[in-house]
Amino acid sequence: MSETRREFIAAIDQGTTSSRCIVFDRDGRIVSVGQKEHEQIFPEPGWVEHDAAEIWANVQEVVVEALDRAGITREDVRALGITNQRETTLLWDRATGEPVHNAIVWQDTRTDALCRELGRNVGQDRFRRETGLPLASYFAGPKIRWLLDNVEGLRERAEAGEILFGTMDSWVVWNLTGGPDGGVHVTDVTNASRTLLMNLRTLDWDPRICESLGVPMAVLPEIRSSAEVYGEARGALAGVPVASALGDQQAALFGQTCFSPGEAKSTYGTGTFLLLNTGSEAVNSYNGLLTTVGYRIGDQDPVYALEGSIAVTGSLVQWMRDQMGLINSAAEIETLASSVEDNGGAYFVPAFSGLFAPYWRSDARGVIAGLTRYVTKAHIARAVLEATAWQTREIVDAMEKDSRVELTALKVDGGMTSNNLLMQCISDVLDAPVVRPMVAETTCLGAAYAAGLAVGFWPDTDALRANWRRAAEWTPRMEADVREREYKNWLKAVERTMGWLEEEN
Repeated sequence: MSETRREFIAAIDQGTTSSRCIVFDRDGRIVSVGQKEHEQIFPEPGWVEHDAAEIWANVQEVVVEALDRAGITREDVRALGITNQRETTLLWDRATGEPVHNAIVWQDTRTDALCRELGRNVGQDRFRRETGLPLASYFAGPKIRWLLDNVEGLRERAEAGEILFGTMDSWVVWNLTGGPDGGVHVTDVTNASRTLLMNLRTLDWDPRICESLGVPMAVLPEIRSSAEVYGEARGALAGVPVASALGDQQAALFGQTCFSPGEAKSTYGTGTFLLLNTGSEAVNSYNGLLTTVGYRIGDQDPVYALEGSIAVTGSLVQWMRDQMGLINSAAEIETLASSVEDNGGAYFVPAFSGLFAPYWRSDARGVIAGLTRYVTKAHIARAVLEATAWQTREIVDAMEKDSRVELTALKVDGGMTSNNLLMQCISDVLDAPVVRPMVAETTCLGAAYAAGLAVGFWPDTDALRANWRRAAEWTPRMEADVREREYKNWLKAVERTMGWLEEEN
């Protein structure tokens, strides 16, 4: 038999609720999937933890499962990529590989008070110029400091070089490449840019900030690009190059092939993350967005991005179903909303836990505005979908103001993209095309693409663009004057949410 051997790229997605391994072929199509959930640990209100040892055991399991389901062996896998839940923070013993404490998850708010204290007289923006981030409990740096302050004897061991820090990409790569026996201690620029410790311009740890946060530099991994060979795997994938790492939202940007400035992707899940490629310039945000590294391929220049997050999108549909009982399934909202021509004058601003970007108002609470006796539950359903569209518009406006780059098209992924009415609605309010790709698993695909580039499986980003296939596209149908009027009404409704909570000192 002289036929050429089929080769594949595998990607591990270490997510917030589960770990997956997906095998892709040369066309970027999914060959097989292995997936396993892990436990969510809630020791106190507002605290969220994961057992990192359980996660590593699951990662090994899903790799074997994905290979078995594809009917291939490790010899058929050219490279392995990693993508991960961002900001989740772990410290472990260099010699034994044992975690010294559960991982502290990105959602965890135990460092709120510490962040306020670190802000001193400057406040949230103390490190924003260097890091692109506000001082917030979301990011990894303050979480490291909390562990060092609260786990007995840990600071001394950390300063003595016995302890390693990592986000989940580092933990997985270190274990894959041998753990205590020669494991490689690295992170990539996208994950490092979410720690509050990396300088966006130098792409290196910032000694002054590390000192201010009380984080000894001895614990930090080496920062590498997002697409290069970090080392060789052991175990089930023995000998396969571990060749990429990207935080999940950046991986989706890469998987959506947003390689040019002005290209953006939006992932519609429980909440929504929108990233805009700003090219080789790290754009400072004056409109409530985060400046982050989009990706870096090998020794090429880094590509930066602006990121905006919306707290409540898919979870608003769940709320309509579970708390209000207005629909029986998430899919039903489209049918209900389609039964009317418009929102009947009603606007729904879901500021359930305050307003996120671009306002950052924690004193806001949700409102439904413009109610009259004419409004039915179908109008409310439509207002629910429009809320996701208008919130997307606000983020895009903030991005265009900050970057002076105009959005050319929005590539979308995530569970809510199956709602055609919502996608049309987003295209209408953005006055731009909205495009959904064939492969919905853009996060894993991005990690696979980066790993494949690193080992020459794909020659360049043009080859990846050629792989990208459109499943559906929506183009704007709304008249400009209607769009402006509706947006004005939406902004009026947003104003009504503010100052609902009296500021408590």
